[in-house]
Amino acid sequence: MEDQTEISPPARVKNATLQRGLTNRHIQLIAIGGAIGTGLFMGSGKTISLAGPSIIFVYMIIGFVLFFVMRAMGELLLSNLEYKSFSDFAGDLLGPWAGFFVGWTYWFCWVITGIADIVAITSYISYWAPNFPEWGTSFICVLTLLILNLATVKLFGEMEFWFSMIKITAIVSLIIVGIVLISIGFESPAGHTAALENIWNDGGMFPKGLSGFFAGFQIAIFAFVGIELVGTAAAETRNPEKSLPKAINAIPIRIITFYVLALAIIMSVTPWRSILADKSPFVELFVMIGIPAAASLVNFVVLTAAASSANSGIFSTSRMLFGLSKEGEAPKQFSQLSKRAVPANGLLFTSLCLSCGIILIYFIPDVMHVFTLVTTVSALLFMFIWSMILCSYLAYRKKRPQLHEKSIYKMPLGIIMSWLCLAFFVFMTVLLAFEHDTRQALSVTPLWFIALAVGYQYVKKNKQKNLIQK
Repeated sequence: MEDQTEISPPARVKNATLQRGLTNRHIQLIAIGGAIGTGLFMGSGKTISLAGPSIIFVYMIIGFVLFFVMRAMGELLLSNLEYKSFSDFAGDLLGPWAGFFVGWTYWFCWVITGIADIVAITSYISYWAPNFPEWGTSFICVLTLLILNLATVKLFGEMEFWFSMIKITAIVSLIIVGIVLISIGFESPAGHTAALENIWNDGGMFPKGLSGFFAGFQIAIFAFVGIELVGTAAAETRNPEKSLPKAINAIPIRIITFYVLALAIIMSVTPWRSILADKSPFVELFVMIGIPAAASLVNFVVLTAAASSANSGIFSTSRMLFGLSKEGEAPKQFSQLSKRAVPANGLLFTSLCLSCGIILIYFIPDVMHVFTLVTTVSALLFMFIWSMILCSYLAYRKKRPQLHEKSIYKMPLGIIMSWLCLAFFVFMTVLLAFEHDTRQALSVTPLWFIALAVGYQYVKKNKQKNLIQK
């Protein structure tokens, strides 16, 4: 994040010593992993119960909007390879305040998301060990992820590669099993026959009207949290000019396959009114067809999906703290790297913050209630990050038209789509005010930005003081 009066972009990069240890193979699977979040596995039951079959359109609309956000991010990152993440270009194009707000908000986003993931993991583990204390599961999870991330960036890439492979295999398997069940007209123990008509037979595509359709957006947007992770990993990618566009361009087909097709199959096999809001429909489908071993396997898959998301959060937040520290906007200890070129202090601090999930689970035993609360706050803050990417893009088009002209990876309909996507995020924020549980989260979120404003004034004075002393 650059204060143009104090630190130029090249100075920012000269001091950075993060290693480019991620290959194209890693970055492609990190992009897929980011597009298949915990929200798809954990939250899709609730979104289906809220919106019915229209949830398919909800995921398509959100995916369409976020594809353009990612295209904007891709053009910006490739316009200047000295940018290490979107906090860098926000600081450079919108001013130092934007870099500070984006950097710290992104860190907080992933801490909140990580807490949601820890909550989800705890829920999945209880499937096998119902009597094991839930706070104990959370503690073991945080500790394991910390130890793995303290190794090397290449190990992070390998972990994400295999986590993503497990998620892809699971969804493809679910689609294949679902197609077989539909083709043979499988009848469930509850007397439901698997058929494509189940999607629209009970009240059409919009059985809960427009209000139900809009309600689906509130939880569905959390399923896409992490889609921008490919931009955070760009600083540690060996060939960003090749791997970044390839990863972003594949987003639409991934969304159609992993979201739209998977949910259509689930609602064909199990009529949407029979899908439980507080259970993962992925696990329930295999329980329903009477294969307990398969249900355990799918539970393992959704567990790895949550672990993958939490793992990504620990990785990205430690790198964001590293960048903030380099700019004098976070304690200098966060810019110290271990012998393995890993920001160990940032990893430890983030893991300590994730431990708040353990406290939440201890005091609020209702896992789904905790999950809804933290995911709403997370979705709000991620919408802020995505909006700042779009605002940075608009500033880039105004201030640096020559770079846009030279770009080999231009955002389609750049200015028009940026404004349309921003309008969509405003609409999404208004929607969150209509439901009781999401309204609670919406009302407390401004406190974070007040805290940031106070923090930025302190950092600004500190920088000026240091300049005078020099």
